[in-house]
Parts: sequence; structure tokens; C-alpha cells
Amino acid sequence: MKKWFYVLFPVALLAIFTVFYMASRSEALAKEQAHKEEMAKEKAEADEKKQIAEAKAREDAERRNVERAAEEAKTAKDKEDKYNADMARIKEDTDKSNAQAEVYSAKVSELTIELDTLHKQKDALTRESFELDKQVELADIERRNAEMEIQRYDSMIADKADESAMAKMPPPPPPAPSS
Repeated sequence: MKKWFYVLFPVALLAIFTVFYMASRSEALAKEQAHKEEMAKEKAEADEKKQIAEAKAREDAERRNVERAAEEAKTAKDKEDKYNADMARIKEDTDKSNAQAEVYSAKVSELTIELDTLHKQKDALTRESFELDKQVELADIERRNAEMEIQRYDSMIADKADESAMAKMPPPPPPAPSS
């Protein structure tokens, strides 16, 4: 075999490959270009959808922020109203309690004065009762002393009477003659 055959066959194959490559290259470039355009179109659509979604998300976020701010303002107002109502109720209760305390304080003062007066009356009555009990006991003692003195005088008189001749019994009469 000849040496040029070794070169000719690969060159022929290279030429055939080049023809097919060039034909298919333009086709591949067209497909690639179409694919790039389609990808660019899809990317543009995706970017547009993304921008629309971001705009919608921003609008939703702003709406939620506005709603949240309104809700927080309402909550703060409700809380402040409740606080003011509670403070008013507490002030009213405090004023009412202070008024009752003043009334009760005046009543306590009156009752304290009355109690002191009653204690003084009780002490005076206790002293008077003690003095009366003392007088009764002294009268009992004087009565007993007087009774003892009377008994002593009776005893003395009885003793003197026993000793006197007039108080003695006469002797019995003589017995009568027997007949």
C-alpha cells in the first residue's frame, strides 16, 4: 500500500466532516441563537413576573404596615383609655374612701369622748358603790357591836339579879299538917 493512501483517507474524512460540521454548525448556531432568545425572553418574563411579585409584595407589606400601625394605634388608644378609666375609678374610690374616713374619724372622736365620759361615770359609780358598801359594812359592825353590848348588859343584869335577894326564890312552904 501506498503511503499517500494513509493521508488521503483521513483528509477525505476530514473534508466530509467539515462539510457536515459547517452545515450543522449554522443550524446549531441558529438553534443556539433561538435558544438564547428564548432564554432571554423567559428571563425577561421571569424578571417582569419577579418585579410584579416584588411590587405586589411591597404593596402588601405597606398595607400590612399600615394595618399594623393602625392596629397598634388602636391598641395604644384602647390601653390609654382603659388606663385613664382605671385611674378615674381609682381616684373616685380614693375620694370616696377619704370622705368615709373623715366621717368615721369624726365618729371615732365622738365615741372616744363618750367612752371617756362613760369611764369617768363608771369610776365615780364604782367609788360611790364602794363607799356605800363600806357604810353598810360599818353599819353591820356597829349593829353587831350594839347587839354584843346589849347581850353583855343583859348578862350583867341577869348576874346582878341572880345575886340579889329579891330575885331568889323563897324557900318552899312547910308541908301541911297531916290530919
